[in-house]
Amino acid sequence: MLLPHIKQPGDLKSLSVEELASLAEEIRSFLIEKLSVTGGHLASNLGVVELTIALHYCYNSPKDKMIYDVGHQAYVHKILTGRMDRFDTLRQRDGLCGFVKRSESEHDVWEAGHSSTSLSAAMGMALARDLKGEDNKVIAMIGDGALTGGMAFEALNHIGHERKNLMVILNDNEMSIAPNVGAMHNYLSKIRSDRHYLRAKDELEVLLKKIPAIGGKLAKSAGRVKDSLKYMMVPGVLFEELGLTYLGPVDGHDLPKLIETFQQADNVTGPVLVHVVTTKGKGYKPAEADSHKWHGISPYKIESGQVLKAVGNPMYTEIFGRTLIELAEQDERIVAVTPAMPGGSGLVPFSKEFPSRMIDVGIAEQHAATMCAALAMEGLKPVFAVYSTFMQRAYDQIVHDICRHNANVMFAIDRAGFVGADGETHHGVFDVAFLRHIPNLVLMMPKDENELRHMMKTALDYEDGPIAYRYPRVNVVGVPLDKELQAITIGSWELLRKGEGFAVIASGPMLQVATEAAEAMKREGLQVGVVNARFLKPLDEDMLRELARQHTKLIVLEEASEAGSLGSAVLEFYAKAEIQEAQVRLMGIPDLFVEHGSIKEQRAEVGLTIEDVCLKLRKWAAEPAYGMGQSV
Repeated sequence: MLLPHIKQPGDLKSLSVEELASLAEEIRSFLIEKLSVTGGHLASNLGVVELTIALHYCYNSPKDKMIYDVGHQAYVHKILTGRMDRFDTLRQRDGLCGFVKRSESEHDVWEAGHSSTSLSAAMGMALARDLKGEDNKVIAMIGDGALTGGMAFEALNHIGHERKNLMVILNDNEMSIAPNVGAMHNYLSKIRSDRHYLRAKDELEVLLKKIPAIGGKLAKSAGRVKDSLKYMMVPGVLFEELGLTYLGPVDGHDLPKLIETFQQADNVTGPVLVHVVTTKGKGYKPAEADSHKWHGISPYKIESGQVLKAVGNPMYTEIFGRTLIELAEQDERIVAVTPAMPGGSGLVPFSKEFPSRMIDVGIAEQHAATMCAALAMEGLKPVFAVYSTFMQRAYDQIVHDICRHNANVMFAIDRAGFVGADGETHHGVFDVAFLRHIPNLVLMMPKDENELRHMMKTALDYEDGPIAYRYPRVNVVGVPLDKELQAITIGSWELLRKGEGFAVIASGPMLQVATEAAEAMKREGLQVGVVNARFLKPLDEDMLRELARQHTKLIVLEEASEAGSLGSAVLEFYAKAEIQEAQVRLMGIPDLFVEHGSIKEQRAEVGLTIEDVCLKLRKWAAEPAYGMGQSV
């Protein structure tokens, strides 16, 4: 066994290439075993085992900066940098993060949960290196999927312009290597990276230009011939035109070839792009057969690949997907749009029912948002299905292209609130704050799956501008579903429980917390009202006025950033309306990033549990100014 002896990347350098291949198989077995218990990103990590080993074998981390786009494919990197013993804690509270984490290791130089950032980070590190007069390598690994993000091309354009020494590894796990052209690719990679060839090419150009009268024309002609050959023979012409030397494609599971290619890349002055072809799920048949399913996986049985899912109600995402099909059957204007998340957003069944009305734009949230605005302007009903955390990336387009135009776009905002094991980069806790202040937008959140269905109908019937409904990454409540869907009056709240002197205003899953807290306080003699604030914008101003008139003490409870979300909206309303008798206290997510763990643990960390609500109510009730008030 080699793996137990690898405590740091330098330990690889004493191994032979044959031993590195054996180590790769040990790492695959280790990942398959460990993730069968914890779950996690399996397919993507199995696909980069040899690639990661080759990188650490050829370069010197942390002096040489290795940047992983997104970071969910960095499990092998974690193993090779001294964290193998912590894999039993993967994605658990106070355990190993499922992404690259700077606070975890000096070898983690860049962390990201959103894609397409690695090339910009690499450019920044290369610039900093040169400004400081240092000599380290900068290496960014980006997938072919992440390369669909516009930010990646912005960075490539700048990298090619500045001509800094850095290496981009394109981890291509969708394409295969064509055998009939592989030899030519290898030959060109060798020749074009050879120092003697590169110097000779430059010297020939200088020599031709020195020939009197015709030298300049000869040099130009030679350049045209060279470019013509390049267009005919080099598959990476796009990258070449952007200013990067293209090497590859190379088999990402061939360790000798990877090591040789990295050595070739080191001979090139300026930016280099190494095109590496890998297989997602490599070495585990279930993951190879369905890499999408095994991208992020729950615990499973190793022998059969059977996923061990807890028995329970479906997720909100599934209810959304089913209901969208129902509505699309009734209204042919509906078009579903997703930024590379058809599975995660519950749209795979929709795509099968309505293939021509399903648009996956790739990892391009900005493009998706602006495209939806244009679809709406042309009379269609686009449904932009997007995770809350990824929606952040399209903020400018939502403001400038959708809301400013008052385009009738429907937003289906998934993963609203805490998301658990994916942690701080994926929580959907900021969208209420950054959406509700934008003019023309209506924002909703349902108390249960039945109300979600009615909200989807509300959004479809709404013709006056953009409208959004947000829902959490949890199992649904389990209430009966109405067959006939009805639109909800815009801006109307719902009184779920009457109280005396106190009320909790909440939305989404926090309503269940509020209701159970109210029930607990009833046993202590305190009658607490519960209000379903199903519209986060506009507010139910009539109900807020009535609550203030009755001198009801209000707690606004939300699984969203306390700054700028529903609680802020309630306070702003009372301030603007000059209602001085209103008494409001907030319970939301404080000014911090909450790390990975279970959703239950995350709520407990920030004080959003039943016990926390009861404690706040008890303390408020014990204050001298408390009076019984009137019925809510």
